[in-house]
Amino acid sequence: MKKTNLILCLFLFVFSNLFAQQKPKYIFVLIGDGMGLNQINLTEVYLAAQQDKNAVFPLSFSVFPFATFATSYSLSHGITDSAAGGTALAVGRKTKNGVIAMDSAATTSYKSIAYAAKEAGLKVGITTSVSIDHATPASFYANQANRNMYYEIGLDLMKSDFDFFGGAGFLSPEKTYAKEKAPSLFPQFEKSGYRLLYGLNEYKNVENKGDKIILMNNKGEDNVALKYAIDQKSTDMKLADITDAAIQSLSTDNEKGFFLMVEGGKIDWASHANDAATTIKEVLDFNEAVKRVIAFYEKHPEETLIVVTADHETGGIGIGNGSSRLETKILAEQRVSHKELSNRISALRGEGKTPSWEEVKGVLTENLGLFSTIKVKNEDEEKLRGIYERSFVDHQDQTAKSLYATDDKLANEALKVLNRIATVSWASGNHSAAYIPVFAIGAGSEIFSHKMENVDIPKKIASVAGWQLAN
Repeated sequence: MKKTNLILCLFLFVFSNLFAQQKPKYIFVLIGDGMGLNQINLTEVYLAAQQDKNAVFPLSFSVFPFATFATSYSLSHGITDSAAGGTALAVGRKTKNGVIAMDSAATTSYKSIAYAAKEAGLKVGITTSVSIDHATPASFYANQANRNMYYEIGLDLMKSDFDFFGGAGFLSPEKTYAKEKAPSLFPQFEKSGYRLLYGLNEYKNVENKGDKIILMNNKGEDNVALKYAIDQKSTDMKLADITDAAIQSLSTDNEKGFFLMVEGGKIDWASHANDAATTIKEVLDFNEAVKRVIAFYEKHPEETLIVVTADHETGGIGIGNGSSRLETKILAEQRVSHKELSNRISALRGEGKTPSWEEVKGVLTENLGLFSTIKVKNEDEEKLRGIYERSFVDHQDQTAKSLYATDDKLANEALKVLNRIATVSWASGNHSAAYIPVFAIGAGSEIFSHKMENVDIPKKIASVAGWQLAN
């Protein structure tokens, strides 16, 4: 009997030690906003096509040992927005579209896993490639009835007392949701103990990187979002740079561990514009951020959990549009985003001049490869020329609107031509109801192995970490 008890005690001791080892000290949640399975697949097909391979070249996270998929619908709609989608991933509860981490009546606030991590003694970081007060990052630290309450979201940032924030900036730092002038958020941030840093050089020169930090774009640069990856120069701040800074800061003078959320926000924006090449480059940009996290994981494999997912899919992107052949390789001919292409076409209007069709074609050739490397059908050229004549000759307003952009219609139509030739199709310029991908590696990652609801993701993370997520 005593021998049996001894064996049982030894078994329980070994089992409890194994369980304890699986409890992560460092938790990363990386969200590709708008990144459905087909955004990932298209990127992998594109990479293989560059080497003339009929295959897929996997991204760093698509080879994680555990992978599954989850629902994305909200409480109010079959197709979620980023507020409800972000809320589901942050707090483990569904809400109606437009609401940030509250119930559908906007009367009850929900606690996010980031707050649970903070209560457990971990440092917390929230980062993004768009504005820090945008819907998805806001879902982890704010509680507001409307995703457009940017000033009020900024006030919630201070209440969070989280340790690191990174992104382009803030959308409405001096005006409330009611459009009333209000005290600037920036002095309030500083009074709350945050060090405001503008650009990577300022971050690099900070002596104590363990301070509470808000890292933003350089002063005078875009506060709405980082540049599209396809348009970036080597000196521009990138999501991977922000991720590196966050890891460094959260690791400084910290033995208890940390929680870090990283959002690749412009996958969604590029997909709203139905810009396939820019979408691919945004997925690759997000992948670079994931690589920085994997590098950290490789140093702490027994203590780290990484979960890569999305809040929803955008655009209903399809790989193939009729033929059995894929022509995604030609998307490499696109040199700039839809936004920058629009700017370059608009620049031809300078000083009241009316450029010729050949001059406009030259811009399309230089930036998209159309009419040179890529053959354009006569009917497509006629359609493009018709837009040119209405816009440049007749001076009619020719614009195309997507959720985050108002583009020159000629640029928009030229991208449609390129996408079609590249055998990429789109169902819409908005979100879809597609399942979202879930990839996991590290301590406790084995529980991400079955189809789940999006609200299960933070619940599983909290369970593995031993946190209370009482909503």
